[in-house]
Amino acid sequence: MHIYPWLQHYPASVPFQINPDRYESLTIFLEEALEKYKNLPMFENMGKVLTYGEINRLTQAFAAYLQNHTNLQPGDHVAIQLPNLLQYPVAMLGILRAGMVVVNINPLYTSYELEQQLKDVTAKGIITLSNFAHNLASIIQNTSIKTVIITEVGDLLGKFKGCLTNFTVRHIKKLVPYYKFPKSFQINSFNKALRLGIKAQFNRVTPQATQPAFLQYTGGTTGISKGVVLTHKHIIANMEQMFTFMQLKLTEGKEIYITPLPFYHIFALTVSLLAPIKLGAKNVLITNPRDIGSFIKELRKHRFTFLSGVNTLFNSLLAHPAFASIDFSTLKISITGGVALQDEVADKWEKVTGNPLVQGYGLTEASPCISCNLPNGTHRRGTIGVPLPGTLIKIVDDQYQEVLPEQPGQLLVKGPQVMEMYWNNPEETKQVFWEGWLQTGDIVTMSKDGYLKVLDRKKEMINVSGFNVYPNEIENIVQTHPKVLEAAAVATWEEDGKEVVKLFVVKRDPSLTVEELITYCRKLMTNYKVPRYIEFRNTLPKSNVGKILRRALQEEEKQKQLLASS
Repeated sequence: MHIYPWLQHYPASVPFQINPDRYESLTIFLEEALEKYKNLPMFENMGKVLTYGEINRLTQAFAAYLQNHTNLQPGDHVAIQLPNLLQYPVAMLGILRAGMVVVNINPLYTSYELEQQLKDVTAKGIITLSNFAHNLASIIQNTSIKTVIITEVGDLLGKFKGCLTNFTVRHIKKLVPYYKFPKSFQINSFNKALRLGIKAQFNRVTPQATQPAFLQYTGGTTGISKGVVLTHKHIIANMEQMFTFMQLKLTEGKEIYITPLPFYHIFALTVSLLAPIKLGAKNVLITNPRDIGSFIKELRKHRFTFLSGVNTLFNSLLAHPAFASIDFSTLKISITGGVALQDEVADKWEKVTGNPLVQGYGLTEASPCISCNLPNGTHRRGTIGVPLPGTLIKIVDDQYQEVLPEQPGQLLVKGPQVMEMYWNNPEETKQVFWEGWLQTGDIVTMSKDGYLKVLDRKKEMINVSGFNVYPNEIENIVQTHPKVLEAAAVATWEEDGKEVVKLFVVKRDPSLTVEELITYCRKLMTNYKVPRYIEFRNTLPKSNVGKILRRALQEEEKQKQLLASS
């Protein structure tokens, strides 16, 4: 067997290796692309289009504001808590051009979750939406944040439409709760920051390739929340790797991406935001993809060529009666990741759109892409494709001995896109690597000719619509309730196969109810982490040393699922 059997599937135009040092930093890559494609449309959201040239000016102004009107310095950590609005790429690219480090934060976080992440990462500044500002205001004094920039939904939609949108959001729909920040903090609006930045001197910064570009939070492979340090070189490498596959179908300056996945998620950040810039593609941002009807209306407006998503999103689109009436004649690539693609969804998608839904695989620690099905008609259903150029893999047993083809084992990875460390967490960094190989914690098989298939995900991790939910976090929060004695969180499944959280609880106080505990969880957790089901028990299964055996509870849920489907 060839030592790297997957290489036989690479077409002649796909290299075995990429050059991760092609650009000294992301800022050089960005400046080159923004100038090269300056007359092409770059982003569209809610009908407003910004060209590469306009984004160049806006990001430079935002960077100049950070440099001249705040106390922020190159290398400081600046958080972004935004949905997919035009403000996101302006802020993100502006932070990078100012030589600072981007920290992405889920806009759905509760004040508790927000505080924990801001404190862990020692963020000095934050850009947030007015809709979420009340959460930040309630905890900001417990953090290292000094600079706050608040934007509203319509800020970049133009004067008339922007004012109308902001008035509607704030006063008609009443989606902006009251907030008030202490006077000691520097608070500015997004548009004021841009106005000040346009008049300020922009000092061009060129970070070294090995300097951090993003601190991207993930549950990691061991289930504890950690910040992954992704350098400029890591991100550049992964963009170059993805480009070698995508160029088989996509043409420079001709593509239209549809981006419904949130940019704060690593999949969308690299695959849907940064990678298309290399092609000079237009990117249509979907702010609320859960509104399937509006999403479909937006799709009808565009001759789109690239669509990314997760299994649940594609399933929801297919279930809508209006979806089949969309013109898919220009669609070249449909790609999914983050959660396993169901065969039924893949079948329906190809039947309706005439375009195969190809699956890739990655994790935050790898920037994120590790493998993908080639978009040239050689994809294999049920697999995560083949490793990207420059990516080495090893599949090993519990003793770290390589297994034979078709035999299951843990996937280990090496490559220029793989992180070196977790933020401020040397112990977890040490545990996740074995002799220089990143341990993914995923059990996979590889065919004799190099195609990978995931058999099982990280042990005990729960995957809710593509988002990692970790039992430790759920249990730690739940057990702060005074009426809870013990708790264990596992995965269970709805009738449609969707994975959700189930919580087993031993009461400390007999008066505790399901409703009371759910209400408590909603105050402290993002919605997708809140247990869908709660079951009270007198005891929980434990090991000889008193450790709760989640796997025994998980096995019970699997057996219930099998019985229900038989």
